[in-house]
Amino acid sequence: MKPNIGISKKQLQDVTLLLSVILANEVVLYTKTRKFHWNVGGESFMELHKLFEGQYKELEESIDEVAERISKLGSKAIGTMQEFGKLSAIKEHPGKYPTSKEMIHELLTDHETIIMWLRGSVADCSNKHNDVGTSDFLTGLMMEHETIAWTLRRYLN
Repeated sequence: MKPNIGISKKQLQDVTLLLSVILANEVVLYTKTRKFHWNVGGESFMELHKLFEGQYKELEESIDEVAERISKLGSKAIGTMQEFGKLSAIKEHPGKYPTSKEMIHELLTDHETIIMWLRGSVADCSNKHNDVGTSDFLTGLMMEHETIAWTLRRYLN
């Protein structure tokens, strides 16, 4: 049964697509962060190993929350690597193993990409799709990414 929550069927479809893109970005970034956790080396190995672990655990929670938001709006969450790869703006680089500093820079760039996507999505959800609940949810998610980006940026200063 579809929810009767004051949002049109078309608006629900649009928000679900928007959330599916966010879910894809989160999953690809999670996978990349996990790869870097496994493969980081050098002087700051343990510090970065733990940093990346904390970040992928945070992303894991966000992934679940985004998928549940899609469900709350009456849709099914995508769940295959093919679907995630197709929708994600975050790109992987198979076979490449960057230096620690390059890992930090790449993750920072990815988080900033997601922040910009979320910022636009917050406005779209409120203004175009009449979905203040999702707008509020995305604002919180954006703030989490801003904190991670700030932390990564501090390593590059």
